[in-house]
Amino acid sequence: MSIELDIYPKRNPRLADFIDGNIGELTAFHQQFGYYAHGVGPETAILPDGWEQRLVAVQNENTNRAVGWCISIHDLAYSKLAAGREKDLEFVAEMRRRGMLRVAALDKLLASAPEEKRSLMQMRWQRIQNEVSLKKGLA
Repeated sequence: MSIELDIYPKRNPRLADFIDGNIGELTAFHQQFGYYAHGVGPETAILPDGWEQRLVAVQNENTNRAVGWCISIHDLAYSKLAAGREKDLEFVAEMRRRGMLRVAALDKLLASAPEEKRSLMQMRWQRIQNEVSLKKGLA
């Protein structure tokens, strides 16, 4: 759904600018491969407590055995619901349609959100679930 990948160079945050300049938007890399990376910092996304303990390692032949750490699918959905932009909500809806999210797991994370954000995030999630259920019923 997206041609952009956010990368947070945790061990050396100064590399975010290096990422943007070398494999970021409008670079030769972007032109050649049709996607790009955006170097980000820890302030970029709103994530639930404990997200670092739920990181998922990606390591295979395609990564030349280098390890990339990705946030869990439920932490990603939480972050998208917190951001609340239409593109983020559509992303979560697509994850839900494809069966990628466990409702109980995301409900639990949302229940742990800070009080000032919790009800809005839960409302967005409920709206997505209602829309997905309605579309399934019409299919």
